[in-house]
Amino acid sequence: MKKITFPCLNAKLVPASMVVANDYNPNKVAPPEMKLLQTSIEEDGVTMAIVTYYDETSEKYIVVDGFHRYTVLTKTLHLPEIPVVVIEKEIGDRMASTIRHNRARGSHDIDLMSNIVAELVEMGKSDQWIARKIGMDAEEILRLKQITGIAALFRDNEFSRAWVKPGQEMDLYE
Repeated sequence: MKKITFPCLNAKLVPASMVVANDYNPNKVAPPEMKLLQTSIEEDGVTMAIVTYYDETSEKYIVVDGFHRYTVLTKTLHLPEIPVVVIEKEIGDRMASTIRHNRARGSHDIDLMSNIVAELVEMGKSDQWIARKIGMDAEEILRLKQITGIAALFRDNEFSRAWVKPGQEMDLYE
């Protein structure tokens, strides 16, 4: 069994000015749900910290999960400090974490999802890696690749030999 970590036990308050959104989140929330989130925070308090990655170069906490909570806390309620937990992962794994958190809760913007798949493929992540880390099946990955229209995303795919010379049999088990 894989070792389970508990970043939630290391929540800390940081200046809101040190937290920034990531540039890849495909999750969108309609205005009525954002208002409901604000009401939830006002009525129940902040029940979950924002999941972040600390970027030493920019000295900022980059949101991995909790963008909408972050938005309500900083842009609507104007809190000077917000709670964060930090995870240590490379960018591909952070993108996968964002998608897993989002998919467990709701829906995504299809164009942004296809852009993320494209970015992961361009980083050298295999379809198997994407499927395992983000919870997609091969058909969904293929559809998202097709949406981008970028031929390079298919460079490492195996294709069947649908066309054979007349009179030549195709071995289906090659």
